[in-house]
Amino acid sequence: MMGKLAGRTLFITGGSRGIGKAIALRAAQDGANIVIAAKTAEPHPKLPGTIYTAAKEVEAAGGKCLPCIVDVREETQVRAAVDAAIKAFGGIDILVNNASAISLTSTLDTEMKRYDLMQNINTRGTFLVSKICIPHLKKSTNPHILNLSPPLNMSKHWFSNHVAYTMAKYGMSMCVLGMAEEFASDGIAVNALWPRTAIHTAAIEMLTGPDSARHSRKPEIMADAAYHILTKPSRSCSGNFFIDDDVLKAEGVTDLTHYACDPSYADKLMPDFFLDDSPNTSFEISKMKPNLGGGEGIAKIFKTIEDKINPELVKKVQGVYLFQVSGAEEGFWHIDLKNGSGSSGKGKPEAAPDCTLSMDSKNFFDMFSGKLKPSAAFMTGKLKITGNLQIAMKLEKLMSSLKSKM
Repeated sequence: MMGKLAGRTLFITGGSRGIGKAIALRAAQDGANIVIAAKTAEPHPKLPGTIYTAAKEVEAAGGKCLPCIVDVREETQVRAAVDAAIKAFGGIDILVNNASAISLTSTLDTEMKRYDLMQNINTRGTFLVSKICIPHLKKSTNPHILNLSPPLNMSKHWFSNHVAYTMAKYGMSMCVLGMAEEFASDGIAVNALWPRTAIHTAAIEMLTGPDSARHSRKPEIMADAAYHILTKPSRSCSGNFFIDDDVLKAEGVTDLTHYACDPSYADKLMPDFFLDDSPNTSFEISKMKPNLGGGEGIAKIFKTIEDKINPELVKKVQGVYLFQVSGAEEGFWHIDLKNGSGSSGKGKPEAAPDCTLSMDSKNFFDMFSGKLKPSAAFMTGKLKITGNLQIAMKLEKLMSSLKSKM
């Protein structure tokens, strides 16, 4: 193996599965040394892979691997793994801070133990592992730190729906901002990488179900993007917040179809969080808020929607939505954007629905007033979807289109 990363040592947190493992396997193809630093020593009941099975895959791909049991919240475990890496491979050239915890819950729905978990793994863990690795990275000829975290964006809609998670991920990004400058004179590149679209992993499938894969890309797109970043001269590439497909396009990759889990859905992918080109532009009914309730709130929402439906929207969406609402305003409602000039209102549609969306009335109001993003509602279980997921995922664009006509 004589690739660009041949003989280089990568320390990857949370690398037993998903994106972390994909980055490890990509580097292994060059003959790199990989330290898999993760908690999963025993098989998870619902998620495949351990540090040991990942190590076997790395070695099969052409690399050398040292699996280490590491909880990034525990300083002694991190130090022991770093010491083991130095003993096994003689140094550390690259750190990938991939370990992360997620909970897309609102403030009132976030338990403090979950808040602490996200802060301790995402922000504190990234800081801790970086702190312990940096003295060794300083000795490398081309040292890199890569955090799997989003670009810093102070737009309120990235906070309002899941402020605890946002703060925890932005903590990782703030490490990039600060450490890139702090260690510039040492030649250590510190960058962030984030996906444009949803990335399908076993953990995401456990949260959202197997249908989400169709609207996602494979972890390999993140691995290939990471490879291009980590093989750049460190002194000329630091302090950046990279997006996976932007990195690949800059390298001349023009066709990204093969990264889609289902290539026939390559242009129908679910956007990820935190990016300005896919903001929460949900249909807002703020002027109606004082009048919502009293058993007439949903009726007013659908009356507003009906007034904005037009043939152009019908032609663009081509979907029939059935909403099954529980709670204070229980009942069925529909939006038909497939037949005739379109329609909406109470009851089931005359045509067979393409998808059924089930949620309680409070979450329904939050979604249609811009407080709750449909994709976030789906991923947290507040919104249940059956039927054609592709049509269902057009709901956010539909809301944005309706908002623009308000």
